[in-house]
Order: sequence, then C-alpha cells, then structure tokens
Amino acid sequence: MDSFLYSINATVPIFLVMIIGWVIKRLGVIDDHFANVANKYVFKVALPVLLFRDLAAADFKSQFDVKFVLYCMIVTTIMFSGIWICTEIFMKDDTQKGAFVQASFRSSAAILGMAFIQNMYQSTGMAPLMIVAAVPLFNIFSVIVLTFKAHPECHGSTEEQSTNKKENIKKACFNIVTNPIIIGIVLGLLSSLAGLRYPVIINKTINNIAQTATPVALICIGASFEGKKAIKKIKPTVIATFLKLVGLAAIFLPIAVKMGFRNQELMAILIMLASPSTVTCFVMAKGMDNDEVLSSSIVVLTTLLSSVTLTAWIFILRNFGLI
Repeated sequence: MDSFLYSINATVPIFLVMIIGWVIKRLGVIDDHFANVANKYVFKVALPVLLFRDLAAADFKSQFDVKFVLYCMIVTTIMFSGIWICTEIFMKDDTQKGAFVQASFRSSAAILGMAFIQNMYQSTGMAPLMIVAAVPLFNIFSVIVLTFKAHPECHGSTEEQSTNKKENIKKACFNIVTNPIIIGIVLGLLSSLAGLRYPVIINKTINNIAQTATPVALICIGASFEGKKAIKKIKPTVIATFLKLVGLAAIFLPIAVKMGFRNQELMAILIMLASPSTVTCFVMAKGMDNDEVLSSSIVVLTTLLSSVTLTAWIFILRNFGLI
C-alpha cells in the first residue's frame, strides 16, 4: 500500500499540472504562441540546466560500476534499435515514426529516477550512474531518429534520395553536437569528474532555472494537447504506452536479476525501463518538427498509468526479495 501511495503521489501531481495547462489554454490565459515560446525555453535553457545541476552534484568517482554502466548502455541501445526496426516494418504512417520511437524507449530517468530511489533508500544510490549511462544515449538516439523522420517524404530520384540521406546523417551529427540537452549533460558530467564547486550565488541561480523545467514543460504539454487529434492516434499511443511501462521491463528486468543486480541497482534499472515517457519527448518532438500530438498523448497516458504499473513492478520485485 505504501508503494502504491508513493507512486500515486509521484505521478498524479505531474498529470494534474498537464490538466492545468490544458484548462488555462481553454480559458484564454495562455495561447499557442506562449506554448511555442515556452517550449523553446524549456528545450534550450531549462532542461539543459536541470540535467547539468543533477549530474554536476553526483559523485561518479566513488560509485562507478563498469558492469552496471555497460548494462544500462547496451540495453538502451538494444531498446532503441529494436523499436526503430519494428516501427519501420509495421508502422505505415511515416510522419509518426520519430515521435513513436522516441516516446517508446525514452524514460523519465532524470526527473523521476532520483526521487523514487531516494524515497525508498534515503539516498540516490545508483541513480546518477544510470542517468550518466542512459540519458546521454536517450538524447543522442532521439536526435538521430527525430532528424531522420522530421522530413519523411522524398519524392525525387534515387540519386536525390541518396543525397537526402547523406544530408540527414550530417544534420544528425550536427544536431547531436549542438543539442542543448546533450551539452548540459556533458558539462554536468565534466563538472562532476573535475570536482568543481560553485559559489552559493551561482548554485541558487542554476537551481532557480532548473526548477522551472518540469512545470513549464508540463503546462506546455497540457496546452498543446488536442483531444480530437489524440483520439485518432490512440492505437500507436496505446502500443507505445505498453512498451514503455510493461513490455521493455518484462524483457530486460529478468536479465538484470540474472546478472546479479539488486536493491538500488535494480530500482535504477526499473526506472530506466518502466518509468513514464519523459516530458522531453514532447519538447524535442515539437522542437525538431516531429509529431508533437502523438508525443503528448504518449506522455500523458504513460504518466497516468505509471502509478499502477510501477507499483506492480515494485510489488513483484519486493515479493521476490530483490529490492
């Protein structure tokens, strides 16, 4: 019951902020222009600062575990590759593929991960290591698929299509290097490894900006959520939600258990595999000209249902004495 109540307290407020965004948009308090500008702010400023803050504060030197880091990196790569390949085979609408792939494999690791583990173990434990292993890959892979799927149609000759693919590869590389979120992660990791400490004034400024990331992003999701359009995309939304909350964890958690991961390590892996799709999915999909309606639908549904599914996973792991 405690796990259920905690999970409800962790996810329902997030969902309620999305609803508030939807309501105030309908009341005329904010409009599409505000949502678009605010989304750019989150993508280019607030989220990078949030990730920098969390990673810069983590102590990677004392907690580094090669086996754990490799597991997180390899599994993240397999999840992304497998989902993209299956999407190309089975999904007919090419305009939805980028948003679908991103939201299906990308978890709310940085935003919810540390909070969950700290609540259960009074310390962040292996969460920072999971974040540094998985979150950069989440962003790199997202940039790649969103870049390639931003302009899915190419009606030219074979030579023109080949040129287009080369341009997409160059564009993907450029987007990875210049992506504000990836820059925030790299700077945060370097700051942590260098052991840098900042004056109180700087820390408070960073913290104030970082604290705006999640609420502003959630309000943007709610304001941009279009019920009629979302209903038309209910099938990919439900499939992505199942993969994100149940399917991937059902495949990769038993492997983690077999490899000997327990307690904080296993909880960090559970968050990586089965937490709701991160708000960043919507932010990046909209910012990189992909299907933001599908992204927002998946974020909303995974957030709503994660209180039940995460509770179920925690119950199962506790029942077997694994956490």
